[in-house]
Amino acid sequence: MTGSAVVVGVARSAAHAFSKSAEPSITLLEGLGVEGDAHAGTTVQHLSRIRRDPTQPNLRQVHLIPIEVLEDAAAKGFTVPPGAMGENITTRGVDLLGLPVGTVLALGDDAEVHVTGLRNPCSQIDDYQRGLLKQMLGRDDRGEVVRRAGVMAVVVRGGVVRPGDPIGVRRPAGEPRPLQPV
Repeated sequence: MTGSAVVVGVARSAAHAFSKSAEPSITLLEGLGVEGDAHAGTTVQHLSRIRRDPTQPNLRQVHLIPIEVLEDAAAKGFTVPPGAMGENITTRGVDLLGLPVGTVLALGDDAEVHVTGLRNPCSQIDDYQRGLLKQMLGRDDRGEVVRRAGVMAVVVRGGVVRPGDPIGVRRPAGEPRPLQPV
């Protein structure tokens, strides 16, 4: 468990919009996602994925992004408040992008999500703010693509999540598998 990791913000949107509205709390529903959010469901809810295959399991029930990424963008002149990138949960103090597949995040008193993969940054980010996509997608020293737009997860235990809630991190047993886009 990580002692200093905390939820900074929570958001949801009933519409398939890029950004989500900040809320005082959200309720995670086991196997579905965020109550009242357009992306909640057992099968894919992202419009582009529905067109490809509506029967795929929804590995993107909850979108989480570290506030540190948003703060980096702000330092370069972008305005990216929690929820603006479409995330449901904005975190502080946990390296979400460095977690292995299968990590379980305990959120608040009851909720738990299972990390499934990375959010793949798309052109909608530049539609939100021109140039922001370059902040969310880059290359490391080896030339490998680095995705910084957060991680996706499925709800394994429901519960209410609020800003200020602690975040616990439980890594999976065995050889860690790096996150890939989902």
